[in-house]
Amino acid sequence: MIIGHLNALPLAGLPSALYTILSRPDCALDALSARDDGRWQPEGCTWFCHIGPVQTQPQALRHTEYHLQWADIQIVLSGEEIIHAGTESVARPDDEERKPDLFITTKARHSVAVRLDAGSFAIFLPGEPHQALCAVDNPMTIRKAVFKIPRALLEM
Repeated sequence: MIIGHLNALPLAGLPSALYTILSRPDCALDALSARDDGRWQPEGCTWFCHIGPVQTQPQALRHTEYHLQWADIQIVLSGEEIIHAGTESVARPDDEERKPDLFITTKARHSVAVRLDAGSFAIFLPGEPHQALCAVDNPMTIRKAVFKIPRALLEM
């Protein structure tokens, strides 16, 4: 997991491929916030982004997920959430694959929690479990940009 803020990218220690993506002018906080909801994929890019409103919930109601072929960059555009995460792979053969490369696990141990507000981001590399959209105090609608970065772009 890597955390940071769009207005302080050099402090996040990002791998070059991720820094290149997030430092694009169209990935700045103001630019993402102004973009319409839906899927956005710049021409010629293998990565894409979903932007839109989502609802936070109490942690007990949220699932823990991981991906094997994609990294997630989760950026809060408005509102706030807590994301709980694990620092060890939890992949098991009996995990539910709810959609292609979206695995749900019940075996995760969350050793890290991060509170994100506008401009803050958390990056989860393939295999890293994360439980997003946990409410800070009370459930609320937030707006997020979730980038999906193919494993092939990462220096892994």
